Amino acid sequence: MGIADLIRGRSLPDAREAARTLRPHCEPLPAIADATFGAAFDRFGDAKVVLLGEATHGTSEFYRARAAITRRLIERHGFAIVAVEADWPDAARIDAYVRHHARMPSKQQAFARFPTWMWRNAEVRDFMHWLRHHNEGLSPERRTEFRGLDVYSLNSSIEAVLRYLDETDPDAAREARGRYGCLSPWQSDPAQYGRAVLAGRKKPCDEALLAQLQDLLAHRLEYAGGSDEAFFDAVQNARIARAAEHYYRIMYEGSTASWNLRDRHMFDTLQSLLERRGAGAKAVVWAHNSHIGNAAATAMGWQGEFNIGELCRTAYRDDAVLIGFGTDRGTVAAASDWDEPMEVKKVRPSREDSHERVFLETAIPCSLTDWRAGKRELRELLSEPRLERAIGVVYRPETERYSHYFEAVLAEQFDAFVWFEETRAVTPLAAGHAAGVPETYPFGL
Repeated sequence: MGIADLIRGRSLPDAREAARTLRPHCEPLPAIADATFGAAFDRFGDAKVVLLGEATHGTSEFYRARAAITRRLIERHGFAIVAVEADWPDAARIDAYVRHHARMPSKQQAFARFPTWMWRNAEVRDFMHWLRHHNEGLSPERRTEFRGLDVYSLNSSIEAVLRYLDETDPDAAREARGRYGCLSPWQSDPAQYGRAVLAGRKKPCDEALLAQLQDLLAHRLEYAGGSDEAFFDAVQNARIARAAEHYYRIMYEGSTASWNLRDRHMFDTLQSLLERRGAGAKAVVWAHNSHIGNAAATAMGWQGEFNIGELCRTAYRDDAVLIGFGTDRGTVAAASDWDEPMEVKKVRPSREDSHERVFLETAIPCSLTDWRAGKRELRELLSEPRLERAIGVVYRPETERYSHYFEAVLAEQFDAFVWFEETRAVTPLAAGHAAGVPETYPFGL
């Protein structure tokens, strides 16, 4: 009998009964726009990494709350890296805008790939404008950066490496085109590359992509006369191209291997950012609860998956703080299936056997619950395994139990939890370039 079987055999306290124990530990929070909202999170300011989750990829309150917390951590506690669950080249467009760098040339529009609303929304835009203004009066080395951690940008990352080499070393650029040519028929649809390799119709390109990364690193001193930022960006994109090739090659072998590769890449990227920033560097991570909560305390981990939260807990111990977010009901921006149009969908009230229902029964509309130190009774309560809801970019209310709930031990998954009883969908942005916005504005055409 496995852990999951033992858990299913245990009887749980009724949600109302559990809420009576939980309620005294739930600290009511003011409106997100209130200046004191962020102040409630000062207690986490000594950490090296603060990971801020979300229960969906399309909820306004989650984005606005993370922005308010992050502003406070930047202004009062010296955090200078915001690392998000997004592609590196797209996030680089925002980074150039907020750190007042030259506009990054690209043949592609930022955040044009499904799901566009995940980062191309009014909530991210407002935070981006604040961060640009905050950075304006600081010296370049003190400005807060905005970085993407994800692995999906095969085409954009190859384009970025070639663009760098075209400007720096045309001979090396020609050689790189030859190596990346191994992938050229599949760059626009890399999933087809993975299928072709699996079927034996295509030899893997991993050796060519590794050789390209090694070649870039071998020329570090030769390229040192140029921009250190540009070289760092090129190396990171070469790493992403290599990781993406591997990801798409193994995605058909099972979800566990591809999930673990993706989260390992996100963690390695975070570590590279911290190391590059130097001693004392501190980062805020924005990603889904399923990435930032300790996977070892969830059904994911019991099935062999790990995530960036678990890796941060192992690497940084108490210097990593994992904060989950949850809601009971409202609306969410999501699609009915992958690559389908965004809809504003109604979020069903939480199940009676879920962690969310226990927080709902506290009757506190918005709260922060922190169980890191002491609070034995609270930790025991939250160590009771219950269901937890996870809505990504696809939401299927008609199959919600199967599609969107998994078992979790909240006390071990997170260090704290932010609760919103009712939430609403993010506001997506249309493509275009608003009048009066600088040319570096990342959401322009």
